Amino acid sequence: MAEVLVKLGKPQPKQKLFFLARSKYVAFGGARGGGKSWGVREKAKRLAIKWAGIKILIIRKTYTDLRDNHILPLQADLSPSGAAEYKEKDKAFVFKNGSRIKCSYFANDNDALQYQGQEYDVIFLEEATQFTELVFNVLKACLRGANNFPKRMYLTCNPDGVGFLWVKRLFVSREYEPDENPEDYEFIQSLVDDNKILMEADPEYVKQLDSLPEDMRKRWRYGSWEVSEAQYFGEFDRNVHTCEPFIIPADWRRYRAFDYGLDMLACYWIAVDNLHNCYVYKELCQSDLPISTAARKILDFTNEDEKIYLTLAPPDLWNRSQETGKSKAILFGEAGLSLAESNNDREAGWLAIKELLKVDANGSPRLHIFTNCKQLIKHLPELQRDPKKPTDCATEPHDITHSPDALRYFAIYWTRPAPPPTSRRVKYRPDELEDYRRATSQEERDLIIKRKGGLPL
Repeated sequence: MAEVLVKLGKPQPKQKLFFLARSKYVAFGGARGGGKSWGVREKAKRLAIKWAGIKILIIRKTYTDLRDNHILPLQADLSPSGAAEYKEKDKAFVFKNGSRIKCSYFANDNDALQYQGQEYDVIFLEEATQFTELVFNVLKACLRGANNFPKRMYLTCNPDGVGFLWVKRLFVSREYEPDENPEDYEFIQSLVDDNKILMEADPEYVKQLDSLPEDMRKRWRYGSWEVSEAQYFGEFDRNVHTCEPFIIPADWRRYRAFDYGLDMLACYWIAVDNLHNCYVYKELCQSDLPISTAARKILDFTNEDEKIYLTLAPPDLWNRSQETGKSKAILFGEAGLSLAESNNDREAGWLAIKELLKVDANGSPRLHIFTNCKQLIKHLPELQRDPKKPTDCATEPHDITHSPDALRYFAIYWTRPAPPPTSRRVKYRPDELEDYRRATSQEERDLIIKRKGGLPL
């Protein structure tokens, strides 16, 4: 085989550390202008040359970024020498020695799911904080192969975006779950000051970073991993708002609240103590459940001794289907699960959650989440502000919205209950009528009236 020449650049000190890192998962960057994309291209080229037949994957969020930052520069480096041929259909560079660099983009989580079952030796996840942890976990499962090639994932990142918290947890705060090995994770911070080439070529770039608003300047200029302004529930603190499970006293009032769709049922059980503190004590999150199955799952997940006062659901479940003339709420009722309509005012609902998260003078909040409610604890702080409407949460990525939405339906009901109906009268069961008669306050009677939709006959 004829020899070919491949143009290799000279790394700067932080880029050299990136090249020499041997941990399974290596994060590089932490600020704007640190030379991350050049490091990815250069590292990928070197791996492809050294390990004949290696399979490499480079991922960006959008095709435009993928093309401008990787495809076009790699073509300029590799095509003139004939070291690798670019296959447009596959968006892959195929080297003379059999190595392959595939370029791909994940616009959403579903794009990542299409890679389940595929095998790569090395994966580069560019701007990792633009992706959810689901993408990272899917790619981890792709990192395999029956060969002696290195199995590593390299991530570049800035301290912002929807993936801010999981990247910070793994690489900056270094807080690990029992099944995670701390030795697998390494973080190499690179600031614009470490990129001497950029500093000399474009000194105005640093001035632009210095002129940014304080929060952005801290993150983009100095790589600060403090709570981002984009995070909607920045006040959420695991040490404050979560607690270990305990036996719920029998006299506490219990509620269920859920968000439903075929993509996900997210249901939560909430108990309220005599001081109006709220404890989210149980969760059920499962996808692909028809209404009858979802209802049965919720009922089966409820213990016989749990007396649920209300099951709160979003108003859209009361919209009637043109085909059947029935609403989802009616179908849930026919399956044995009676629902109460909550309020779907998004901004008011998020503010209601914030009200419950707020700590008092003693540092204690009104909302407490049991540690077994893992999806809610994970997704609530991941919610970002809608960039077009900062008073609302972003609806993307959609996968992380279900659990917070379910909590929102409870929070807005609890903090801003609708006035109870006063004119309509409905039939009460004997036990419900007894509860109404024995109510010790008007507030308690109002709750019963709201639950039943009217006064007793």
